[in-house]
Amino acid sequence: MSEFWIYFQLGLKHIINVFSYDHVLFLIALAVPFSFKDWQRLLLLVTLFTVGHTMSLLLVVFGIVAIKISVVEMLIPITILITALFNLFTAGKTNKKESINLIFFVTLFFGIIHGLGFSTYFKSILSGSSTSKLLPLSEFALGIEAAQIIVVFVVLILSYIVQTFFRFSKRDWVLVMSAFIIGVVLPMIIGNEIWIR
Repeated sequence: MSEFWIYFQLGLKHIINVFSYDHVLFLIALAVPFSFKDWQRLLLLVTLFTVGHTMSLLLVVFGIVAIKISVVEMLIPITILITALFNLFTAGKTNKKESINLIFFVTLFFGIIHGLGFSTYFKSILSGSSTSKLLPLSEFALGIEAAQIIVVFVVLILSYIVQTFFRFSKRDWVLVMSAFIIGVVLPMIIGNEIWIR
């Protein structure tokens, strides 16, 4: 049981961590267009993101995929930027339900990219054969899922407070938060070491 908590807490701390705010930014961008009544769809998106994240860890742990960390570190803020830009262009539009399958697929794909960013470190802390790493990996994934649900729940509460007590329209809330996220990730993209050659 103590080993379970080690990897579960590692998953929690991977998300709820001052130094990995990029993951939190993605979750905020993902959750901001939704409200409590959409909790099932949002939970499915969060779970798909976790599945993608875990798939990429599996691929690296089993030696199927080798990644260049600088490329992944460039792609992660780009996934956040794309999500925030999508919110900007679809804020207040009613035909969003039609594109939900695309959103599901993109969220899964972005989960894979985010997982690749952590996979090298995760592989280095696990010893033993690849198959012995399956249980710690699933415990880590549960920690990630729990942390993501916490972050999304906080975003939904903030969204409710801002829209109910401060009379923000849902559209304005989505626009402000998406613009804020874009303002944070653009310097991450511009300052990435991939540009320095």
